[in-house]
Parts: sequence; structure tokens; C-alpha cells
Amino acid sequence: MTAVEPRFDQVVHAPPRLQVCGLLAAVDTMEFAAVRDAVGVSDSVLSKHVKQLEDAGYVRVRKATVASRQRTSLSLSPEGRRAFTAHVAELRRITGG
Repeated sequence: MTAVEPRFDQVVHAPPRLQVCGLLAAVDTMEFAAVRDAVGVSDSVLSKHVKQLEDAGYVRVRKATVASRQRTSLSLSPEGRRAFTAHVAELRRITGG
């Protein structure tokens, strides 16, 4: 990945959203339930944070029916990946890490 300019991102910064971005940065896609369990929040809390990331263009939400059940998967968009990388770079710069 091309180096990014360190930049604080208010959307990414909230702890649950930072965790979501961190999880999604490591994979191509992840099921909503797996993200919920890893972050340790309820469906409604995760939905609220995912909606904010989606509105910013950072997360893509895909719904599909699998074995007669609705499944929701999440992935970082290229913009989301850049924003997350820039935010982490800024946190490292601020903390001297």
C-alpha cells in the first residue's frame, strides 16, 4: 500500500469504529456477527457505528440470503482503508510510536 499522510479522522476515532476498521483492515470481508462478537457490543450498537462508517463511505455493507437466513457482511472500502491507515499513522505520530 502507498504511504499515506498521517491524518486524524473523527469518524474512525471512536473506539468501536476504530475496532471495526481494525478488524476489517485485516480481511476482505467479515460477517456482522463476527464483528459484533469481536468488538463486544450489541447488534444495535454495532449497527449505529457501521451506519456512521457507511455514511462516510468507509464501510460497505452487503446482505445476502444463505440457507434461508439473511446474512450481513462488512468490508472496508478503499476510502475506508486509506482513512484507517492515515488515522493509525497519526496516532503513532502523536504518541511517538
